[in-house]
Amino acid sequence: MNTKLHAVADANGRPLSFFTTAGQVSDYTGAAALLDDLPKAQWLLGDRGYDADWFRDALYAKGIQPCIPGRRSRNEPVRYEKRRYQRRSRIEVIFGRLKDWRPVATRYDRCPTAFFATVALAATVIFWL
Repeated sequence: MNTKLHAVADANGRPLSFFTTAGQVSDYTGAAALLDDLPKAQWLLGDRGYDADWFRDALYAKGIQPCIPGRRSRNEPVRYEKRRYQRRSRIEVIFGRLKDWRPVATRYDRCPTAFFATVALAATVIFWL
C-alpha cells in the first residue's frame, strides 16, 4: 500500500505533471515516465534518487542541465551546483502543501486511480485556482 509520487514543476513551484509508482520501485521508473513531460528549461533539480547516467544523457539531449547530486555508491563523483540545488526546497514545499490535504497525506483511497485523482484535484485547487 506504499506509493511514491513523482512531480514535474515549473520555476514558480507549481506542479505540471505527476506520476505514481509503488513504494518499492526505484525512482528511475518515475524519471523515465516523466521525461517526455518535461517543459523547456535550463535546469532540472532532482535528488539523489534520480542520479543515473542514462537520465543525465537524456536531459543533455533535451538541452537541460541536470543539477542532481551523485549517489554515495557512485565511483566517480558528479559535479553539481550546490547553491542551485538548495532551491530544490520549492519542490519539497509542493509535497508539503499537498499533504495539507488529509486524504493525500493519509492516503485514504486504496485504489491508485482514486488516489491519483485526489492528488490532481488537490494540486489544481492549491496551485492553479
